[in-house]
Amino acid sequence: MPHTADMRVEAWSPTAEGCIAEAVRAVVEGFADTSGATVVGERAYEVTAESDVDLLVAVLEEVVYRMDADGEIPLDAEVGSIRSAGAGLGLSVRFRMADADTAVPVGAVPKAVSLHDLQLRGGPGGWTCRVTLDV
Repeated sequence: MPHTADMRVEAWSPTAEGCIAEAVRAVVEGFADTSGATVVGERAYEVTAESDVDLLVAVLEEVVYRMDADGEIPLDAEVGSIRSAGAGLGLSVRFRMADADTAVPVGAVPKAVSLHDLQLRGGPGGWTCRVTLDV
């Protein structure tokens, strides 16, 4: 990124859920080598939002929150769609978490998800996303 306090990731997959999971992996790879990290467990939750882009932001904000609050980073992410009785879209998310102190730093740790130039789009070739994180 031209701005030294930003990290941008782009991801793609046949599905929106897969694209979001790939974005999680790309964010983690942007700041940590997790090849020797110690697994501490799994974290599962559901998220709802009014748009696909809002779902992407919510999942990545959870990654940032878990690093800050719990000292954990996701080694892997499984993302699936859920049906909600209310309005909006929903995802089920499961992270396989590692102790962040056991990963090797390779870049600046993200502090927030930027809403600038945010994209999650479907097309004939599948889904793509682009997101910028403040570091």
